[in-house]
Amino acid sequence: MSSRMIHATEYSQQLEAAAKFIEQHDDFLVVSHIQPDGDAASSTYAMGWLLTRLGKTYTMINEGAMPSKFSYLWGSDRVLDLSKVMPSRLYQTIISVDCADFSRIGRVSTLFDGQAQLLNVDHHPTNDKFGLYHLIKHDAAATVQILYDLAIHMNIKLDLSFGDCIYTGLLTDTGGFRYSNTSPEVMQIGANLLALGVQGSVIAEQVLERVTYSQIVLLQKALSTLSFANERKLAWLAVSLADLESTGASSEDLDGLVNYPRNVEGVEVGMLFKEKAPGVIKVSLRSSGLVDVAAIAQSLGGGGHVRASGCTIQGTLEEAVATMVQEVGSKLI
Repeated sequence: MSSRMIHATEYSQQLEAAAKFIEQHDDFLVVSHIQPDGDAASSTYAMGWLLTRLGKTYTMINEGAMPSKFSYLWGSDRVLDLSKVMPSRLYQTIISVDCADFSRIGRVSTLFDGQAQLLNVDHHPTNDKFGLYHLIKHDAAATVQILYDLAIHMNIKLDLSFGDCIYTGLLTDTGGFRYSNTSPEVMQIGANLLALGVQGSVIAEQVLERVTYSQIVLLQKALSTLSFANERKLAWLAVSLADLESTGASSEDLDGLVNYPRNVEGVEVGMLFKEKAPGVIKVSLRSSGLVDVAAIAQSLGGGGHVRASGCTIQGTLEEAVATMVQEVGSKLI
């Protein structure tokens, strides 16, 4: 049996195990990763939709607020913000979506009962298989693709609300169907969703084209920090807490900034340094494909994909830049 067939069989078994876990339990807590992106938000809503269709009770929650740009999606008004609402109970059945490792769940993990059973649904190659049950497909373009497969496996009739969630997650994690993870399977799912009634152009305008005023002002400030190293094969931008305050921008407005250094001709790796708190720097990395930035991020306690990953560095912006220029630069020699 070929490795492709083995992987397909294993994935089918995981789908069945996940379906049974959901069917045999109730009162779920659905969580995604801190500072959710399009796939994390869409996966949260899609899982909520799926549980609703199955008549299950559940709570959706995140450590912070969900991105406002996805407020058009079903379920966006049902997710609790842990920074504002603290449930007075613990949960025994957990479903995590789009979390590469347990730490990405953040403070929401304090709501897990000591004997909690967790279903880990994810597509990151660096996923460390935390939890009791795993539904992981490393070659899936996004976690929503796995949830689409799960809905089909469970014979749940799809509707436009679910379709919008899946399409949005695919659109954002493939960069508008431009990245190398845009497989024939992804395009087929996209076609199926368009046939379902999803307005692809409307969603693309909302999540890929439209920008806020604060986002443009922040971009203007960030581009002034554009720097290069290693014969311009490495480039980066830096955003400080002062930058965020002076522009009135939020962490949501940082979305997509890392692509600017990455898209410069000749650059192999682009980075974005974001000061989350004094002494805490979040680093986003994007690669043209010659450098495995997931391996670099994982060595520093982070993770992600070969071409897109991230990690957190303790120290000042200057110290974080020096660390990453050395780490990434050593791979560009």
